[in-house]
Amino acid sequence: MSYVRRYLEETKKISELINPQDVENMINILLKVRQAAGRLFFLGVGGSAGNCSHAVNDFRKIGGFEAYTPVDNVSELTARTNDEGWETVFAQWLKQSRLNENDCVFIFSVGGGSKEKNISVNLVYALDYARQQSAKVIGVVGRDGGHTGQVADACVIIPTMSDDTVTPHAEAFQGVVWHMIVSDPRVMRMTNKWESVADQKTSKENN
Repeated sequence: MSYVRRYLEETKKISELINPQDVENMINILLKVRQAAGRLFFLGVGGSAGNCSHAVNDFRKIGGFEAYTPVDNVSELTARTNDEGWETVFAQWLKQSRLNENDCVFIFSVGGGSKEKNISVNLVYALDYARQQSAKVIGVVGRDGGHTGQVADACVIIPTMSDDTVTPHAEAFQGVVWHMIVSDPRVMRMTNKWESVADQKTSKENN
């Protein structure tokens, strides 16, 4: 089987294996956060950091959330890394943001963070701080879920299909899951442009 065909077959299987209830649990938490005027903080590194920026846009514009991510401010991120250290950069940012019990930390990560393996330890410290502040924690992660999977209030763990596709599937399905959430009618506050154009066309045709 070619790599392309195998990749697509794995993608299909992952879609079938994701537990819809895990996504429902995340939606229920997010609705309560928005109702309480809580804020939504996205954390991730590497490709997951890029997904954080995209998700902030969607949850602010489409979902009506007050949403932020530290990776959108490279000046502060690098200053904190230089002065305070990479391991605590996200925790310190959350502390400066006055994270509280009304807020939610949303993690995008391939492995979920691990102190033992010294991978994405900055997420581990951030998660521990979030729990101390009684903030909600949700995430979309790969592998076994790591620290995120252990402490999150709700989490979607992307199943591992093969050793050489862990990262691309995890980061790709972060987008699948957050788009699924923000486009859910219970969450959506503003219709996407192309969908609204289609609605207008249908309305004209029916009149």
